[in-house]
Amino acid sequence: MSADNGKKIFTKACAQCHTVEAGGKHKQGPNLHGLFGRKTGQAPGFSYTQANKDKGIVWAEDTLDIYLTNPKKYIPGTKMVFAGLKKKKDRDALIAYLKESTAA
Repeated sequence: MSADNGKKIFTKACAQCHTVEAGGKHKQGPNLHGLFGRKTGQAPGFSYTQANKDKGIVWAEDTLDIYLTNPKKYIPGTKMVFAGLKKKKDRDALIAYLKESTAA
């Protein structure tokens, strides 16, 4: 999937609450730099819900795909207000962009 398409999706659906660059600030949601391979609720300096901390999964393509389909279903109690991306091709593009843009 195209990371370029994913960047457009990120800008439209995610950038209001998240940043991706190293040292980027937390907004309503955490900075996503270093996301892949990190456990839920672990970005330093961000105040997570207990639900996010307790989920205990490691972010990868498969877990992000499930999460981005319906965040509140995957992590009940999350404060992320995003409803999700229903189209698999949109999730794949967004994940490709995140994999590129958040690499540590």
